[in-house]
Amino acid sequence: MPRSNNNAGAPVRKDEEEDLYMAEGLDEWPHGKTLMKPADQLELTEAELKEEITRILTANNPHAPQNIVRYSFKERSYRPTTIVDQMAVHFVLEGSLVHQDSDEARRLKAKESLPEETEKVDIGAEPDEENPEIPATPVEDGGEVEEVGVEDRPDSVASKTDKQEPKLTNQFNFSERASQTLNNPLRERSCQTEPPPRSTFSGTANQWEIYIAYVEELQKQEKNKEKQKAVPSKKDNDQSKKKMMLMETQTDDITKVGKASKIFERMVNQNIFDDIAQDFKYFEDASDEFRDQEGTLLPLWKFQYDKAKRLSVTALCWNNKYQDLFAVGMGSYDFSKQGRGMLVFYSLKNSAFPEYIYPTNSGVLCLDIHEQHSSLVVVGFYDGSVAVYNLKEKGLEPVYKSTAKTGKHTDPVWQVRWQKDDMDNNHNFCSVSSDGRVVSWTLIKNELVFTDIIRLSLNGAVSEGPESAQQPSIACGTSFDFHKQIDYLFLVGTEDGKIHKCSKTYSSQFLETYDAHSMAVDTVKWNHFHPKIFISCSSDWTVKIWDHTINTPLLTFDFIAAVEDVAWAPYSSTVFAAVITDGTVHVFDLNVNKYEAICQQPVVAQKKTRLTHIEFNPIYPIIIVGNDRGCVTSFKLSPNLRKNPKAKKGQEVPKGPEVEVAKMEKLLSLLREPEQSAGHPNWLSDR
Repeated sequence: MPRSNNNAGAPVRKDEEEDLYMAEGLDEWPHGKTLMKPADQLELTEAELKEEITRILTANNPHAPQNIVRYSFKERSYRPTTIVDQMAVHFVLEGSLVHQDSDEARRLKAKESLPEETEKVDIGAEPDEENPEIPATPVEDGGEVEEVGVEDRPDSVASKTDKQEPKLTNQFNFSERASQTLNNPLRERSCQTEPPPRSTFSGTANQWEIYIAYVEELQKQEKNKEKQKAVPSKKDNDQSKKKMMLMETQTDDITKVGKASKIFERMVNQNIFDDIAQDFKYFEDASDEFRDQEGTLLPLWKFQYDKAKRLSVTALCWNNKYQDLFAVGMGSYDFSKQGRGMLVFYSLKNSAFPEYIYPTNSGVLCLDIHEQHSSLVVVGFYDGSVAVYNLKEKGLEPVYKSTAKTGKHTDPVWQVRWQKDDMDNNHNFCSVSSDGRVVSWTLIKNELVFTDIIRLSLNGAVSEGPESAQQPSIACGTSFDFHKQIDYLFLVGTEDGKIHKCSKTYSSQFLETYDAHSMAVDTVKWNHFHPKIFISCSSDWTVKIWDHTINTPLLTFDFIAAVEDVAWAPYSSTVFAAVITDGTVHVFDLNVNKYEAICQQPVVAQKKTRLTHIEFNPIYPIIIVGNDRGCVTSFKLSPNLRKNPKAKKGQEVPKGPEVEVAKMEKLLSLLREPEQSAGHPNWLSDR
């Protein structure tokens, strides 16, 4: 009984505590809910309160940079980065504190302070785990059941918690491992060279020794001046001069590396334009087989000097000894704008920059390179003077130059040509000018000696005689050319369109006069192979081929613009090329077609650019063309433009000048047959 009373008292005490709590809470029920407003809160109307204000929250960081660039190794340049990290970290705290009421804190406390108790509890809970259900026994008094339930509740709760929580094990197994490698031994390497040899020199200098040194230096300067004026004529002089030049330039560091730097520049340039060099050596246009004997021009290198862009190309000439070197004369054909000129030398090995540059005070109109002595170049100027440059000499001034005292021309010099050395082995050349004089110049010691060969006049007579006699009108010479085999025979083209055949031995009259053109004769040239044939061109839009034994032209070719220049090919007696002012190059082969060009190709990009001169290379199948912008362009001839006759089976192809003469003679026979049968001069026209 007392036991049952104790059991009944426990729930009563619990109900009393709940009633007391409810009684304390009844005091708060009558009070309603009130809103607490701060003193500085804004007073808003209902419309303002109901207004919806939309704010879009994005994950983009407004402070993130938008202009970050990174280097791209693929594109080899800096590129902007589109992906930018937008995460902004406001606060970071790293620590090992754990809240005391958390589960992890309870586990740590249970592990550190009560390891043994947990073991006992686990052992005592084992029978309960094995027999979780206790059979209920019928008891008359219900209080006994309540007593058992009350007494067993704490133990059962503890057992349940122990069953749910496994044993706490060490979650972090730390193991310290270390290893130490051997340090590489330090090594010192050094090298020692032998010290340079030293020598102690001492001496005294008095006034006499200083005077001797100044006298020797003065003598050296005078010898150098004499050598610059003189032209070397013997090999011994050349060798001694080279030795002296080497002795004088040993102390000059620039000259020591000059040759090496020039070779290095050529190597770099050839690597840059390797595709052009490969085309020059190996490319042959295979499409010529389908063009019906017509050919094309393949553009190669382009030569241009920045300081000569405003000048026109007035002369072109290849070097016969060094076939990759050619000279370019710069001037102007606009006689109202005459000024400076320039003489430059280019090489096919380096198209970026000239090999030699000689600025001149007057415009260059013509030039010629000596065949045997390739370093000598004669130049004719607009002011009427002629000059000789030596590429072996240092300095920019010519070694010889004519003056008014030494027979200078009074008008522009239009053509110059080297001649064979005279009896005394002196170099000499000839020139023709608008003043009507054809002059022979001889290089003697330090000056030019002139001799008038002939004076041109309109009526064919020579302007010689007493001063009181009436002087005939002078014919202006514009071009001339000497015969390839007969030294004394030459042709002179004039401004009135006539061509005169002259001789050095007969200076009193012309051997023949040809009524060639209606305007000035720009070019007249003998054929390289046939001794009777020459060609002429003029601004009257025509090119004519002549036999010097006949007064009328054999062939006449009409063009659509003025013809500036014409040139025979060195490899064939029937091939020639002409340039006209509209920027087109025409290549003819009379053996293939006597009436039309087998190649007509524009070679300038701008319509206003005029072509001025053309020249064939003496060995390679290329031509160079100059224009009025100071630019020279090289072209390679396709196989059809340099085709050789095919050999018959079992026979070799005949070669040599005799074959070329026979080929031209065969063409002439076809042209002369109608003349003999019809009895009138034969000429063909191509329109």
